[in-house]
Amino acid sequence: MIEQNIKLTTDAVVFCIIDEQLKVLLVKRGNEPYKGSWSLPGGFVEDGEELVEGMKRELEEETGLKLMDATQLGVYGAVGRDPRGRTVSVAYYALLDGNNIDVKGGDDAAEADWHNVHQLPELAFDHADILRDALAALG
Repeated sequence: MIEQNIKLTTDAVVFCIIDEQLKVLLVKRGNEPYKGSWSLPGGFVEDGEELVEGMKRELEEETGLKLMDATQLGVYGAVGRDPRGRTVSVAYYALLDGNNIDVKGGDDAAEADWHNVHQLPELAFDHADILRDALAALG
C-alpha cells in the first residue's frame, strides 16, 4: 500500500451583484501562510464531513454567511499550491440574490468583504485561477 500525506480542503467562490457591480466575497487571512493576504473563504474538511458541508461550515465560520446552495466548480491539486504541504481543494461557486448581505471576519479570517471582480487584490494560493474558472462558469 502506498502511504500518502495529502490534505483535503474546500473553497467557496460567492458572487453577488451589489450596486450593479459583480462582486466576490474574499477574506483577509489572519494566519500563515499568506497572513494579511486576501483569499477565497475555505479550509480543511473534517473527518466524516461531506465536502459541500465542509465548504458551508468554513464559509460561515470565516464570514458569517450561511449558504444554502452551491455548485461544484472543480478540483485544484497542483503540487506546491499550498506551502504547508500537498493539498487538494474542491471549489464551489454560488451567485447570491440581494444587495444587503453583511459579512464579517471570523475564525482564522481577520476580515471579510465584497470585492469588485474587476478590481481585485492579489490573491493567496491559486485562488486567482479558481476565481477565473468560476467567472467563466457564470458565463
